[in-house]
Amino acid sequence: MNIDIKKNGPYVVRGGIPISEAIITPVRHQYEYVDGEDITPANSEEYYLCRCGHSKNAPFCDGAHAKSGFDGTETASTVPYRERLTDVVEGTTMELQDDGRCAFARFCHRDAGDVWTLTRQDADEFCREEALIAASECPAGRLVAVSKDDGQDLEEEFSPEVVVLQDPQKDVSAGLAVRGPVQLVSADGEEYEVRNRVALCRCGQSSNKPYCDASHVSAGYTDGR
Repeated sequence: MNIDIKKNGPYVVRGGIPISEAIITPVRHQYEYVDGEDITPANSEEYYLCRCGHSKNAPFCDGAHAKSGFDGTETASTVPYRERLTDVVEGTTMELQDDGRCAFARFCHRDAGDVWTLTRQDADEFCREEALIAASECPAGRLVAVSKDDGQDLEEEFSPEVVVLQDPQKDVSAGLAVRGPVQLVSADGEEYEVRNRVALCRCGQSSNKPYCDASHVSAGYTDGR
């Protein structure tokens, strides 16, 4: 199962990776995913997803990248996650690793506080569980909670899927959440590190392509769905 990035073109999703839509939904002072519409394509073994932000058939590609002159040059670092961490927050039983790649999905905030504060308070079981939820629901994979006992990541291993995110609270369409062991291949054939969670840009405006950097918010991007 892999996603190939076409030069100045779409994402080509191969291997029968399921695709769905989810709505980022506020509940009190935290967020949840609510199922969206069924968007399963006719050919679920291979499908093309818009990367330029101009498709009239979003999330799928309709060739608009060619007419719009889309520059999809990839600028993201290919250095592995743990070699480019920008912060590590220490708790009692775990540490929170942070690489700074934010897609502005806001799952790092819970009713009880933000994930960084909750991690520092993880001696309290409730705070620990809330911190784990906040870290593992971050679609960008920015945050990873790690056990201090054995160094293992404290999150479930997702099955491969692509989730098209919608963010009505901000009146925008958000990125593509890719979950599970899916190989992302650059336009020049280089393989990115396989992560359990990443968020890909689909508005065409990210300065960290192919990854989402929350530019869809400032750009006011909507996919028309």
